Amino acid sequence: MREVSFGLPRLKPWEEQLTGATVTEVEARGKAILTRFDVGIAVYSHNQLYGKWYFRKAGNYPKTGRSLRMELRGEKRSALLYSASEIEILRPEEEPDHPYLGKLGPDAVDPDVTRAEVLAQLEDPRFRGRNLGALLLDQSFVSGLGNYLRSEILWWAGLHPSWRPKELDDEDREDLARWILDVTRQSYETGGITDCLERVEDAKGRGVPFRHYRHAAFARAGRPCPECGTPVEKIDVGSRRLYLCVPCQPPR
Repeated sequence: MREVSFGLPRLKPWEEQLTGATVTEVEARGKAILTRFDVGIAVYSHNQLYGKWYFRKAGNYPKTGRSLRMELRGEKRSALLYSASEIEILRPEEEPDHPYLGKLGPDAVDPDVTRAEVLAQLEDPRFRGRNLGALLLDQSFVSGLGNYLRSEILWWAGLHPSWRPKELDDEDREDLARWILDVTRQSYETGGITDCLERVEDAKGRGVPFRHYRHAAFARAGRPCPECGTPVEKIDVGSRRLYLCVPCQPPR
């Protein structure tokens, strides 16, 4: 890096050591990012609700009311992190004991995570008695899932959020494990599209707005379910919105 600077006073002492170092890896861990440098340390950052990354021409800053927390400046381009509330410097030996990183479950986007690992989580005593509406947002169960993915996974699996893993038969648990990985990975690869890609291509060809074909259920309240045509409903689960089709996802 040509220059590394922090907007948080407690991190200022690290600027000199990181300036001139090389970024060797950027790793997503759940909803956190580890930016690793060749000097044997990583910058941990978690955007929470308000953090946002910008990638700009070096020296070109966006017009925003956000606070600049970190700048990684190269010869021509800069990575700018605004308004993130959690930024820390970690050495490799500190990562397993980190209060967030140390509790993460298998990462759904990680290509090395298997369906069997997710199925084992569903059968784990820590998780098998919890309702799916809450469980799918718990990063210690499977990391990387968020609110829109929760609605989409449950829709594809045909499950109401009130079901608990221990109430599902083997086939339903295996099906849920598959959709947890498949929906999350498709979203990652397509920039957030979670509906059937054939339906998406058809909708694009008909000039349908992106927001109307991006998801199968999420943010589609009052619009027809892609499977049965029943209007999608919006409910609150855990103080967060969730969208579902009751005929396709009957409650227990």
